[in-house]
Amino acid sequence: MRDDVTKKRVFMLCGHAQTGKTSLAELILYKCGAVSRLGKVDEGTTTSDYEDDEKERKSSVNLSGLFAEYKGNFLQFIDTPGYLDFIGEIISAARAVDFAVIVIDAAAGVEVGTEKAWDIVQRENLPCIFFINKFDKENTNFTKVFDEIKSNLTKNATAVTVFEKGKIADVFKDKNSAYYGQIAEKVAESNDTLLEKYLESGTVDEKEFGPAFKKAVAGGQLFPVLCGVVTQELGIEPFLELILDMPSPFEAAARKMQKNGQEVLIEPNADAPLVAQVFKTIIDPFVGQLNFFRVFSGKITSNSEVFNVTKQNKEKFGQIYFPQGKQQVQQETVAAGEIAAVAKLKDVSTGDIFADSNVKIEFPVMEFPVTVFSASVKPKTRHDEEKISSALHRITSEDPTFKVMRDKDTAELIISGMGELHLRIIIDRMRKKYGVDVELATPRVAYKETITRALRGDRAIRVKYKKQTGGHGQYGDCMIEVEPLERGKGFEFVDKIVGGAIPRNFIPSVEKGIVKSMGEGFLAGFPVVDLRVNLVDGSYHDVDSSDIAFQIAASMAFKKAVEDASPALLEPIMNVEIGVPGEFMGQVTGSINSHRGRIMGMDAKGKNETVKAQIPLSEMFKYASDLRSITAGRGSYTMSLAHYDVLTGRLAQAVIDQSKKEKEKELVAK
Repeated sequence: MRDDVTKKRVFMLCGHAQTGKTSLAELILYKCGAVSRLGKVDEGTTTSDYEDDEKERKSSVNLSGLFAEYKGNFLQFIDTPGYLDFIGEIISAARAVDFAVIVIDAAAGVEVGTEKAWDIVQRENLPCIFFINKFDKENTNFTKVFDEIKSNLTKNATAVTVFEKGKIADVFKDKNSAYYGQIAEKVAESNDTLLEKYLESGTVDEKEFGPAFKKAVAGGQLFPVLCGVVTQELGIEPFLELILDMPSPFEAAARKMQKNGQEVLIEPNADAPLVAQVFKTIIDPFVGQLNFFRVFSGKITSNSEVFNVTKQNKEKFGQIYFPQGKQQVQQETVAAGEIAAVAKLKDVSTGDIFADSNVKIEFPVMEFPVTVFSASVKPKTRHDEEKISSALHRITSEDPTFKVMRDKDTAELIISGMGELHLRIIIDRMRKKYGVDVELATPRVAYKETITRALRGDRAIRVKYKKQTGGHGQYGDCMIEVEPLERGKGFEFVDKIVGGAIPRNFIPSVEKGIVKSMGEGFLAGFPVVDLRVNLVDGSYHDVDSSDIAFQIAASMAFKKAVEDASPALLEPIMNVEIGVPGEFMGQVTGSINSHRGRIMGMDAKGKNETVKAQIPLSEMFKYASDLRSITAGRGSYTMSLAHYDVLTGRLAQAVIDQSKKEKEKELVAK
């Protein structure tokens, strides 16, 4: 069976949260005899939701690999999460499969998770089945959901089974139904000869129908729609039969790669040269790193050596496994069209490509969304502080949508992900898997300070620092002018000393003292920027003048100058691009205004609009949740730093007061 690539089916289950994907996965395993007992999500006994946080939440957090046999065919499939916070799992799974099954709640219809899954399916050019589940709920209507699929997702959706009067009807058994007519028309359109016959007779010959149907599905000209009630085991047989009609790795759209600079098609043959790609990495506290990979051509044997084309090094494979939830089933060989896992490779990351030898192979980049939600993270104890870096490093290797950085301006450790739920799940997992306890908080904004008026001429500031002790004393004397610069110009130091009023060797000391004070700030302890300091006069003592004396004198003069030059706070303003369906434009423009933003422009892109705005960073930390709420999850955004702008009034005073409170806490802690 596994020797014949045409007897393999590799697919993923995806869609909105709580539609029954995991229950469907469990039912497939049960009906195929892969498990002897049907697990339940509510009881935490399913094969694919095996992590503690998944059992507690009763929903998937990670993708999970599964396999079964059905009528002499080898099925491998991936159960994926539905919450948008974990969309990276669907993107990873899509790279490893030949087709998708999007599960839809019959009562809820097409939801945002449905649309996001469909976007990924289209991007990867995958054939797709729609499975409408939960017809046991009240107020369900097959026609309503089917029409939503056709209007919101694809006009090429065609019903294969329908739910009518509490029963599932097979469309193929009623050739007079409108639904069968739709299938026949789509099948006929996939082939010019068939279309000609269909236009003449109004039917498609039964002998030609099956192969033409499969070809139309594989080519994305037809997307079958089925229905069922997974909890009552209704609709599973037609579903499994349709799985066998979906393309095998041999029949799927040929995958393309760049080989030695030339675009070539990958041959899904076990005897062809090896091409495999890692699509998911898991770090297990006991097993270590576990890499999941898809073999596109050739084969890999346990305890063999392969070449990592991406990292340009050889890897020694140990035991290879088929994943079955948390279980790993040993295999001697895995071949084209199969998904497998291997542990303890020395230098392998998600996206890496394996081959037989050092050939330059490249796949299209796996595109993961930009993170939209950030939080600062602090270890609760010194013990946690020692372990936090290792834990975060492991998690970033598992999850391409999770990022870690140290903010150079605030010195905070910042973690970013796809939403608040995403980060809280990660923090909980750090505690349970790695024994690291941390606290989450809103990141501090990297405010800056500046001056708004110039002090020149007779308003220049002069400070003379004198200190006499036993032996040599300290003497430094300098006079400075200050003037504001354009936003973003930073700092300029201009030496205007004439006649040797300050010796040349002490000029750098003056600049050093000023730069040190700039970093300490004046209003709220934030760095002072965008100003020019002119050193215009001073004096020195032959014996007592020193580097440190001129540093202190310059620092004192600078602080006094900033105080007299009308200091102001600067806040970071972000360029924000928001993508949203047109019907939510009113809500989005309102939200921009309520977040102190300014709309800079709008662009139409099909059904969606892109709104360009500038919004203060302090208003953006919760914006991902706000946007998701007002757009029913359909909005998304990216942002980058635009510039700094003056912050005044009560908002500025609140920042200053908060900064003083934090400094007092730090002093008490010391």
